[in-house]
Amino acid sequence: MVVTDPSLEWTDDNSLMQKISEWTCNRGTSPRLYPGAIIWCVKKQGRNIQEKIKDWLAWERVSNEVNSGTLGKDFNKDDFTDIKAKVSYARDVVKDEVWGSYRYTIIYDTKEHYFLRTIDLGAGHSSSNETLCGRIINALKSNGILNETVTAGYIERNWPPALKESWPLSSLRQSFLNGSLTRIIDPDNVLRSCITDFIQRGEFGLASGRNSDGTYTRIWFEEKINSMEVSFEPDVYLIIKTKAKSQKKAGQQPEQEMPLQGLLIPDMPVSLKPPVMNTPSLETSATPSEKNINITGKIPPDSWNRIGTKIIPKI
Repeated sequence: MVVTDPSLEWTDDNSLMQKISEWTCNRGTSPRLYPGAIIWCVKKQGRNIQEKIKDWLAWERVSNEVNSGTLGKDFNKDDFTDIKAKVSYARDVVKDEVWGSYRYTIIYDTKEHYFLRTIDLGAGHSSSNETLCGRIINALKSNGILNETVTAGYIERNWPPALKESWPLSSLRQSFLNGSLTRIIDPDNVLRSCITDFIQRGEFGLASGRNSDGTYTRIWFEEKINSMEVSFEPDVYLIIKTKAKSQKKAGQQPEQEMPLQGLLIPDMPVSLKPPVMNTPSLETSATPSEKNINITGKIPPDSWNRIGTKIIPKI
C-alpha cells in the first residue's frame, strides 16, 4: 500500500492519474512484474489538512512558550489547563481530517482508462478503531476485487487458451499479482493450500520435470501432497484433470524422491543378505567420527532441486 504525499491531490484533469499509471506499470525503465500488487491511497482535493495542521502547530508553540516561560509568568492554572485542552483538540481535528481526506484508493486494472481503477472509500473517522489498510481491504472485498481463496472452477474458467493442458505455477502466481486474475490475500500460502486440495480431490494434477514427448518426470493426482511440493517455478505445472488421469493410466507413477542404486560407506562392509535374527547389535563408539557417503543413481530434476535448495545448505 502506497500513501501519497498530501501535495498530490486527486483532481479531474488526470495529471495525477498519468503519474500513478506510470509508477504502477513501470519500475524505473523496465515493466513492473506485479503491478496488481500495488494499492494507492490518495488525498482528496483541498487544503484542509494543511490549515488544520497550522492550527495544531500554533497551539503547540504557544504551549511550549508558556511552559518555558518565554511569554512570562502571568498565567494561572486555568490558563495552562485551557491551553493543554486546545492542543489536544487541535491534534484530534488533524487526525479526523487525515482520515476524511485520504478517501481514494487506486488499483491496477487493464480494463480501465490509464489501466487504473478508482474506489471512493468515503469519509473515515479516527474513532472507528480501524486502520487505513483495513478500510481498503473491506472496500476491495465489498467490490468483489479481493477474495480469501479461489476455486477450481475459477481457474478452469480463466485458463489461458495458449497453455492448453499445463499451466506453470510461476505464471499462475504472477496472474494473481499482475491484475489478470482476482486479488487474494497472501497469494503464496493461499495458492499452496488450494492446489493441494485440488490435487487430493482430483480436480487438477500437479507435475514437474517436463519431457520432450509431453510426459513429466513426476505427477501427483488424487493423492495427498505436501504443500512444500507446490513450488512456484517454471518447471512445475498445474495440469488439467484429463491429462493427469491419462498419464496415470499409462503407468506413469511418481518416482522416489531419490532412488539409490548403491550406498557405500567406507570402512563399513555392506551385505546384500537378509539380516539374521537375534544377532548382537553393533556397539556405537562414543567418540564422534566422520564418514564419507557416496550416493549413486538417477535423480529426477525436481528431487535434485530440493537437494540443492534444502539439503545442501543445511549441511
